Amino acid sequence: MSGALGGGVPEPGAGPGGAVELRPVPGRPSPGARASARLTDLGYAAGWGAVKLLPEPVVRAAFDAAGRWAAGRDGRGVRQLRANLRVVTGGRLGEAELDALTGRAMRSYARYWQEAFRLPRLSSGRIVAGSEMLGREHLEKARGEGRGLVFALPHSGNWDAAGVWFVDWLDGPFMTVAERLRPESLYRRFLDYRESLGMRVVPLTGGPRPSSAVLGEWLAAGGSVCLLVDRDLGHGGIPVDFFGRPATMPGGPALLAARTGAALHPAVCSFTDRGWRLDVRREVPVDGPGRLRDRVAAAMQGVADAFTDGIARHPEDWHMLGRVWADVPPDPARGDRSR
Repeated sequence: MSGALGGGVPEPGAGPGGAVELRPVPGRPSPGARASARLTDLGYAAGWGAVKLLPEPVVRAAFDAAGRWAAGRDGRGVRQLRANLRVVTGGRLGEAELDALTGRAMRSYARYWQEAFRLPRLSSGRIVAGSEMLGREHLEKARGEGRGLVFALPHSGNWDAAGVWFVDWLDGPFMTVAERLRPESLYRRFLDYRESLGMRVVPLTGGPRPSSAVLGEWLAAGGSVCLLVDRDLGHGGIPVDFFGRPATMPGGPALLAARTGAALHPAVCSFTDRGWRLDVRREVPVDGPGRLRDRVAAAMQGVADAFTDGIARHPEDWHMLGRVWADVPPDPARGDRSR
């Protein structure tokens, strides 16, 4: 999964400005690509260092201003977010209302980054105290049955903060995956960050063993796994209906649950005025008769349905600056929209 509960860096947009999109780079990079990656790493290092030193109100105001600036800049990622939010809201918003929602979503995304830089300095007690938990009874049921847990999440709210809550509830780590980024120092930086929050991270590719095997063994032993799956970056995703449009999602969560007997739970994160909200939905069944392929497909549709409901409740907290639907490209630039 890309992002805190499952990938390297939140892939759907990049930093608050949306200017840099981080993703794995196949093959040998060119000198220019290596230089760009190095500058990106230095930028993240500087961000972590500066945010740790500045007073929290100052940092919060600065990142909020950055989110406003990014929305006003109207870059490609922002225009894709705007198009995505039109789908999420069913096309019911006027242009001014959609602009306002996009602006709030960019401020929410900036808040995610501000908190990502600060979370290692916050105590787990403070994060847990500031977290609102919905659906805890579903997790208690699975734990009472001695089963592992597979969380499937979209890129919404602060999934890192949700991870801290989950580690506290588990009284131990959960496992997630991380895409390998270039340079290696950037990958290590995010790996260290997530592990400092109590997560165990395995590389999606390039590890000593396939990540699916490692995750499967962890779940079979009663462990828990968290994966971000609202955007399929590969080519073998499961077709789903998502907000009434055809999309694909990685089938990994359902496949892992089916093979290990773990409970599959969609969960949607959002922000509150005082902290964070984690809304855990009922278990999506993956057992029963029929072919494994069909059961996995049905389960991922159940995950997509849960995402649809949860994201629609808090659309401003869905940080999806990437393309989800093949027929939903970025909106035209602001100057072209009025023509």
